[in-house]
Amino acid sequence: MTEFSGKTYWLVGASEGLGRALAKRLDEEGAHVILSARNAERLEQLRGELRNGQVVPLDVTDIDAVRTAAASVGPLDGVIYNAGAYEPMRATDWDSDAALRMSDVNFTGALRVLGEVVPEFVSKAHGDITLVGSLAGYRGLPAAIGYGASKAALVSLAETMRSDLKGSGVTVRLVNPGFIKTRLTEKNSFRMPMLMTPEAAAERVLSAMKKRRFRTDFPAPFSWAIRCLSYAPDILVYRGK
Repeated sequence: MTEFSGKTYWLVGASEGLGRALAKRLDEEGAHVILSARNAERLEQLRGELRNGQVVPLDVTDIDAVRTAAASVGPLDGVIYNAGAYEPMRATDWDSDAALRMSDVNFTGALRVLGEVVPEFVSKAHGDITLVGSLAGYRGLPAAIGYGASKAALVSLAETMRSDLKGSGVTVRLVNPGFIKTRLTEKNSFRMPMLMTPEAAAERVLSAMKKRRFRTDFPAPFSWAIRCLSYAPDILVYRGK
């Protein structure tokens, strides 16, 4: 079981929702939490609620900013990539700027951050990586242009890293939540099954981080339904469409 007390975790995407709730739980567990996101004011407010937090504002779409931030945080025990962007979008209402922004934050941003962290972890034969994906990454879903594809890419990245880093001393895990009540999901006009609070979702993530299991999908049974859908034949999924 992973112990957090006295360890340093870099939480990228800490200012709102799941990230904010997770930062508080890690702090309660005794971790030193480095808080990163674009909104420095929200990060400072959060730091004021923690016992052992540090603010490093960061735009994950800026490679120079990522490199500067990574150099400033010092030695790490773990990194959590939770940065996310979301706009509901159908292919009939394509917005290239929004689609590219989602891809840049949700996936390419992870590549930028991990590129600064993984080599050091490998050299030390020690490190803990948690990627926050989404159940939307398992199957192409309606109105998910940009978001679904970027989360699918993150799932694939995690799977590749899990294979490549086996035996290296570096732990890789993938956490795929369903719907969480945040400022992002407030954009949805449809009913969201088994909608969770950020605090409940943070407990699931923290529980996953205490184990060495690679993949955690939640909440059940919604996650089971999504995974079953990912294996369903196309003729059934797109029937009548």
